[in-house]
Parts: sequence; C-alpha cells; structure tokens
Amino acid sequence: MSLDNEIKDLEDAKRYELHIDGHVAYVEYNNVAGGRLISKTVVPEALEGRGIASRLAKHVLADLRKKGLKILPTCTFFAAYIQKHPEEYGDLVQDGYKVVLGLK
Repeated sequence: MSLDNEIKDLEDAKRYELHIDGHVAYVEYNNVAGGRLISKTVVPEALEGRGIASRLAKHVLADLRKKGLKILPTCTFFAAYIQKHPEEYGDLVQDGYKVVLGLK
C-alpha cells in the first residue's frame, strides 16, 4: 500500500491531517515503545460518507508499516477497520493487543 501524499504526519501535534474542501480530517496518536497508540479519528460532518476515515486508516497503517512500528488501536474506528482487514493489517497490531481485537 502506498502512502497518500495529501495526508501529513504532524509529529509535533501527534496527528495525521488531511485537508479537503476547507475542512480538516485527522487521526490522533501517542508514541509508545515500538509503535503508536491511535486514539481518535475525526472526520467533519461535511466530509462524512466519502470514505475519508478509511483513506486515513490506509495511509496511517501504510506509514506505520514503512516505519517498522506497531499499532495499538484504541480508536474504535481503527479497531473495527483492522478487524475487517486482518489479513492485511493484523501483523501491525502490537502482540498484546491482538487478543483485544480477537486476532489471536
């Protein structure tokens, strides 16, 4: 999976951002040992129904893979997204968290 060049990782703000039509959709995270804890995904109401959250998820997961990091998806959207695509992203989940998602 390639990275989406419109989505930026703002490391100082600890979030990925995507600017569309004057709105900002974003994913918040915290750095943890060997990975990132994904805590929140926000898509403004004006952008809902356009697949923006999935677009963000694909980018974030590809970025984590590229950086050699694991994910702890405490964000309900990310947890559900990984559960729907375990063959693609299950290996990115921090080992102790796989049980929470029913991946092990």
